[in-house]
Amino acid sequence: MGLLKRLFLSCGIVIAGLSFTNLANSAEITGAGASFPFPVYSKWAEAYKATGGAALNYQSIGSSGGIKQIKAKTVDFGATDAPLTFEDLEASGLVQFPAILGGVVPVINLEGFKPGQIKMTGEVLADIYQGTILVWSDKKIADLNPGLKLPSTPITVVHRADGSGTTAIFTNYLSKVSPSWKAAAGEGAAIKWPATSSVGGKGNEGVAANVTRLKGAIGYVEWAYAHSNKMTYMQMKNAAGKYITPDDPTFAAAARSTDWSKIPGMGIYLTNAPGADAWPIAGASFILIYKNPENKANVAQVLKFFEFSFSDAGDKMAIELDYAPMPDNVVAFIKKNVWSQINTK
Repeated sequence: MGLLKRLFLSCGIVIAGLSFTNLANSAEITGAGASFPFPVYSKWAEAYKATGGAALNYQSIGSSGGIKQIKAKTVDFGATDAPLTFEDLEASGLVQFPAILGGVVPVINLEGFKPGQIKMTGEVLADIYQGTILVWSDKKIADLNPGLKLPSTPITVVHRADGSGTTAIFTNYLSKVSPSWKAAAGEGAAIKWPATSSVGGKGNEGVAANVTRLKGAIGYVEWAYAHSNKMTYMQMKNAAGKYITPDDPTFAAAARSTDWSKIPGMGIYLTNAPGADAWPIAGASFILIYKNPENKANVAQVLKFFEFSFSDAGDKMAIELDYAPMPDNVVAFIKKNVWSQINTK
């Protein structure tokens, strides 16, 4: 059974997408975009449908695809892990709000090592992705892991092949911690990957599948994909100098110092955040909706769906799937200051 299929069967959904139908309730809302939050949107959609709410058809096509779809007005909402600027939102007539917090996690395929056993820093990770570190026994990796016998296995770098908010988060982090990476490759949803050993995969699903398939591979995926599929992840050294294991409390810790109310459009990266317990490659996934949508009734249903998602029940599902829910004060701000801009009547 394939990697992605195992993940989504465990969530009780069909792998091909989020399409839930019910003859008793024909209402359907549509969304498209980031694969980062796909597992939790799946779970929320299943539970919300069971309460009698509208069905959700969500296409996990990557953040760039989600932005294109909402701007083309082919979906009721777009989803992106690479937030739009306030200027872009205003020019497009859109609002944006964070729906969930998670972490991007480096994962490897290296026989004989347990999850979390290998330690990594952002600077060395950038060197690996830049192609200046070619084997696992390289001195820079070995110096971070005294006592571990690292093999001379060649490193294959796996990255996203599609326009990706997960990539935007990952490369934003590398650009913050490595001047050489920033100069050579920079950041964004799609970049030119410098390492000659690079292999692309579509979606978090494709990256996870390629890492699982290729011996010596390293990739980056959202934590839910890594954890659910028992992939070997690495500890990361954070801005406070502490080696951190990924989990939802460390993702929440990365957002703790953020005052969302002070950020125009709420768009911010949570990478290399301060705090002793903060996971260094954390991020939010954002929702994009028109202020004056063409299908007001559908968008009203979208807001009801996310109101359910922000409930205690939705929070519990998010935690079960290794995400961190949005804090209550942020949810209150979203409802009062963002949703109030959307005309659904």
